[in-house]
Amino acid sequence: MGQTIDIDKASRQLKKSMGSYRYNHTQGVRYTAAALAMCHGEDAYKAELAGLLHDCAKEIPDASKLKICEKRHIPVTEVEKENPFLLHAKLGAYLASEDYGVADEAVLSAITWHTTGRPAMSRLDQIVFIADYIEPHRNKSENLPQIRAMAFKDLDECCYMVLKDTLVFLKRKSARVDQHSRAAFEYYEEIHFDKYPE
Repeated sequence: MGQTIDIDKASRQLKKSMGSYRYNHTQGVRYTAAALAMCHGEDAYKAELAGLLHDCAKEIPDASKLKICEKRHIPVTEVEKENPFLLHAKLGAYLASEDYGVADEAVLSAITWHTTGRPAMSRLDQIVFIADYIEPHRNKSENLPQIRAMAFKDLDECCYMVLKDTLVFLKRKSARVDQHSRAAFEYYEEIHFDKYPE
């Protein structure tokens, strides 16, 4: 079985470090990730834990995020320097380990990649990445109904849909796209066209 962390205790600890909006979102991701894991035959406990802690660094001020990363020798890309809010993912994995005692590399990986994604994500990575996008409190994407339905059918195709949606959104905002997101999109786009050739 390996390491077991009391998820409800971790949830109470987490509640002290974030506002009600973020906490409600976190609970949504927690339970959505667990549901997706059960649907796809993955470890529901790991998914629930990663979902709970995915945003544990989100409400640290951006300047502090950069300072902590520098102090702890956590690498920062150029896009992350320009958009320090992106650092909450890799910093979240660090805090999950240091403050919550998470030693499971699969859980820490899912926290690390939940924002940008990456090529060839593990199924747990995919589950938390998708859960963050589709949890019940989300309502900003017009494609959410289709994406939510696909999440319980095909993780690869759902990752493609989420990444495509995200890149369209960033293009509209004229925002720079993280290199990992671009590479992830290209990876899952190739899988998409292999399955559904036009």
